Amino acid sequence: MEKLLLVEDDLALGQGVRLALQTEDRPVTLCRTLAQARQALEGEGPFALAILDVNLPDGSGLTFLEEVRGRLPVILLTANDWETDIVAGLELGAEDYITKPFSLAVLRARVNAQLRRSSGESSTVVQVGPFTFDFGRMEYRKHGRLVDLSKTEQKLLRLLVQNRGTTLTRADLVDRIWTDGAEYVDENALSVTVKRLRDKLEDTPSKPQYLKTVYGVGYTWAVV
Repeated sequence: MEKLLLVEDDLALGQGVRLALQTEDRPVTLCRTLAQARQALEGEGPFALAILDVNLPDGSGLTFLEEVRGRLPVILLTANDWETDIVAGLELGAEDYITKPFSLAVLRARVNAQLRRSSGESSTVVQVGPFTFDFGRMEYRKHGRLVDLSKTEQKLLRLLVQNRGTTLTRADLVDRIWTDGAEYVDENALSVTVKRLRDKLEDTPSKPQYLKTVYGVGYTWAVV
């Protein structure tokens, strides 16, 4: 059973989302405040996923996001023009976001995709080659030595490693790391982040063994 935690203060919207997502094997707990969400997390957990509105009557959903980081994946709900909230949420560890107004079918697809990814991860710790990546604790090691990564580098690394062997397009990476509008991001930002990550992880950054470029498409974390 996959229990979902929905934190949305708009009762009509919350009930609509719950109706769209809830099944016999997937109950949805609807909370309208941070206080209710905290109570549900302690009393009804564990949850497989949280769907979290940013603007709540008793505080910012980003505060709650910080509290649950590493405990469960989070999809943010935010207003169209709140790009700063999207960026802050992704930097704080949100897995995905969707802007209001949104299609319930699109939200359902995003939720299903995230649950599939989560079910494929028995642990937040991934060991590959000389690396040990603990995404829950945000600790990254190469040959046992800690590697210091920025929030953006961590987000890029997690996307690539969780989808290793699969090419992720530049557009998809920009969309999921920064905002829902690539026009708000410097075109070179992704290239710069890739270079910095290679400099920290690859033995020979100019000839990467792991973080590879698929020319004309995007990037992939190679299965070595």
